[in-house]
Amino acid sequence: MVVFAGQGDARRSLSLLWRAEVAAPPRGGPGPKPRLSVDAIVAAAVAVADEEGMAALSMRAVGDRLGRTAMALYTHVPGKSELLDLMYDAVHAELPSAYPESESESDPDDWRVPLTAWAGEVLEFYVRHPWVLQVSQARPVLGPHEYANLDTLVRLLGATGLEARTVRRLVGTLFPLVQGSARTVADARRAATATGSSDEEWWAARSAALTELVPDFAERFPAVTGLERDGAPSDPAAATGPDDGMPYPEREARETFRVGLGVLLDGIEAARAGRP
Repeated sequence: MVVFAGQGDARRSLSLLWRAEVAAPPRGGPGPKPRLSVDAIVAAAVAVADEEGMAALSMRAVGDRLGRTAMALYTHVPGKSELLDLMYDAVHAELPSAYPESESESDPDDWRVPLTAWAGEVLEFYVRHPWVLQVSQARPVLGPHEYANLDTLVRLLGATGLEARTVRRLVGTLFPLVQGSARTVADARRAATATGSSDEEWWAARSAALTELVPDFAERFPAVTGLERDGAPSDPAAATGPDDGMPYPEREARETFRVGLGVLLDGIEAARAGRP
């Protein structure tokens, strides 16, 4: 399921995102229920999406969580499209804007420390809010917190000393790397519940069937077979990892993320070494 941001009225959506419109203060004391606020509606919507997924998100579901009708929400948020924009931007406020740096200003690898920390933080952010990964990057939300995270990354990449055109493309490389790994982690966590079978059961059934039905698999796909043979961990324990309950696909995704990020940073270092 892919959803596109920015489908509501442009001026109204941006006014809400940037809080250009001042909301009425909540009513206190006895009497009718306190007035709703944009922030309360957004927080309830995020809770629905976090717990039940994007498919469960509706104005009615959010209203039920707040003990109100869906119609009561429309006074503050015009519709689901605008609400999605607000949700997406709101959760990005969780991401820090400052990251640890090396103590030595003369260390040429200073830039790797904060960039690695940024990538790790964003990975865990997506895992906490997997529905965010369903919001297409083709059209940005253009909210303040989304911009703050982008500004942080540009600043961290700027420390590499690479020219702006290269930094721009690296931004477009780092986000998909993190998002792809986070998506695999999120899928690994819900696969057993969604399908009714564990990873072990799934692989056992299909491996046995594949061996029987395609006895010449190794001859037909020698590169894949060689990679499985030669690229496997030398330590059997490393293949399964500690008994922490983490699904094998998640562990693989996290290791792939670590290695892939390291290679990308090595490439940045090589580009720095070759710059004029």
